[in-house]
Amino acid sequence: MVTLSWSGLKEIAWRELNQAKYLVYHQGQPLGTKAADVPSDSSSVNYDQCFIRDFFPVALIYLIRNQEIAGHDGETVSSRQVVGNFLATILHLQITPERSKYMERSPGMMPASFKVEGDILKPDYGERAIAQVTPVDSCLWWLILLQAYYLACTQDQTEMHPDLFDGKEPQPKLRRGIRLILSLYLSNRFDAEPMIMVPDGACMIDRRMGLNGYPLEIQTLFFAGLQVARDFLKSDEPYQIRIRHRLRRLQRQICEDYWLDLRRLRMLYQAQSEQYDPPPGIDAEDYFFNKYNLYPESIPYEHLIQWLPEKAGYLVGNLGPSHLDCRFFAIGNLMGVIGNLLPKAQARSILDLIYLRHADLLGEMPMKVCYPAIQGLEWQLVTGCDPKNKPWSYHNGGSWPMLVWMLAAATLKVKHPSLTEQLREDIVKAGHRLIHDRWPEYYDGGNGRLIGRMARRYQTWSIAGILLAQEFLDCPQTLDLIHFGDPYP
Repeated sequence: MVTLSWSGLKEIAWRELNQAKYLVYHQGQPLGTKAADVPSDSSSVNYDQCFIRDFFPVALIYLIRNQEIAGHDGETVSSRQVVGNFLATILHLQITPERSKYMERSPGMMPASFKVEGDILKPDYGERAIAQVTPVDSCLWWLILLQAYYLACTQDQTEMHPDLFDGKEPQPKLRRGIRLILSLYLSNRFDAEPMIMVPDGACMIDRRMGLNGYPLEIQTLFFAGLQVARDFLKSDEPYQIRIRHRLRRLQRQICEDYWLDLRRLRMLYQAQSEQYDPPPGIDAEDYFFNKYNLYPESIPYEHLIQWLPEKAGYLVGNLGPSHLDCRFFAIGNLMGVIGNLLPKAQARSILDLIYLRHADLLGEMPMKVCYPAIQGLEWQLVTGCDPKNKPWSYHNGGSWPMLVWMLAAATLKVKHPSLTEQLREDIVKAGHRLIHDRWPEYYDGGNGRLIGRMARRYQTWSIAGILLAQEFLDCPQTLDLIHFGDPYP
């Protein structure tokens, strides 16, 4: 096999992504890209639709490259124009108070995806998805992409979509859309703030995987989305006070309660249950107040005490009454770093963990969406015997090439040279297989060597994930497009 170079991989990936077959058109305008190159018939399930989360890495590539790309009928279109059209389309499809009366959905909600049937745009707010779960993460990904679009266009004075901006100022309809999102996410509910309580399947892991309650992925995306909303609203906006208050509390709770390292594991092992208040005069360094009533017997100490390095840590996947989900979830941890939610020491510890546990978390095909996989009776009970989520497959420990862009972004944010060097080798190695395997959606197996049994080929975010990681590593200043405060010094 001919050795593939770094630049050769970039060229092949861009050439594959830059094809008209991936674009979704409506009334002569390109609105985004399909999830995968599949036939537009019933056998394609929903992979012929344009998803917010799937289009996100493609959109970042379009913003960074800012080139003419292949359109239909031999024409070319501006890559940034596609991103602007996408953002405006999703804003148009957002459920408003007027429309909510007829749709039985909450105002502010944005679809997980949309498809074009003739002259009609058909959004999916969860009613046609597996298990009909509401896509809680859609609004948050849209907000983060909106900021990236704004920053990219203002950096080089590119004209922005008129339905979104008047010059550099957000249009009234855009600000209204952001307020509707905030009214949805900041609404008073029965559950306790500052975190958001959501059902299983409300994020990228969109099947039953034991993520109901307060999954890390939603909380870190929520933190990033609130920062974007704060920056786009006027300083005297009534929501500003609530945003600032929520950001402080959310950051404190995640950094304290979701954090797990060996020091905290040892404290959990000694924890007392059935506590109402911490005893007065106790030094926090020597005492762990078990406010969630976690039972030490429920935590997999035998695995963690061997697996966790001495100077590394991570954010657990979920937290609730008497429950600590100790699985490592890639998106939640990496977005915690990218979104500047974590202090420098914790962010560094996460990247140290990924570097030191490379064989487990990255394997042959970076990287695992979660680790470890749930198996046996636990798999039966948690997933409902989901055949797609068998151990080390799909969302249950499967390997997803698209996650590489997040890993590259987090690695550069923290300035981790050892992982950066390792990642360059991993990307070229993975690129060989992805090109040969025709860009699958995910890989199976504990080491990621098997093409996913039910994976579609020519998956746009698999192509974009690799290409975007290379763009970040070659030109770290492009990370400014997903900028949340100052990067780690």
